[in-house]
Amino acid sequence: MEQEIQEKKPHIGRKIRGVRELRGLTQEYVANSLKITKQAVSKIEQSESVDDSRVEEIANVLGVTTAGLKNFNDDSILYSINFHDSSTAGNAWINPRDCTQINNPIEKVIELYESLLRSERDKVEILLNKSKG
Repeated sequence: MEQEIQEKKPHIGRKIRGVRELRGLTQEYVANSLKITKQAVSKIEQSESVDDSRVEEIANVLGVTTAGLKNFNDDSILYSINFHDSSTAGNAWINPRDCTQINNPIEKVIELYESLLRSERDKVEILLNKSKG
């Protein structure tokens, strides 16, 4: 039996959802910004293809470039960060290989505090043992 290898089509809706979630934005925020319903945003995020003009509008709302949105990939995430100040505005691409990725910063903070707490408890135990002996 011969299996055909099908090329995986890019699913722009998933990319939109992925970037939206990474940016910490809700469907409601995107809907309000685009002047559409939350249900319409949900439908877009489930769509395999979206009109280029709509992709451009969504990219602007998400704060990324259209190319960044279209090329978004879970395996090699590229963040498009907009820097705004009174004199300049531009886009900068950050390669995740150049950064330490923290999946959940809250968990990392908890791990750090638990480690510090263990260390302090060990110190207290050593001091108590010295004072008894």
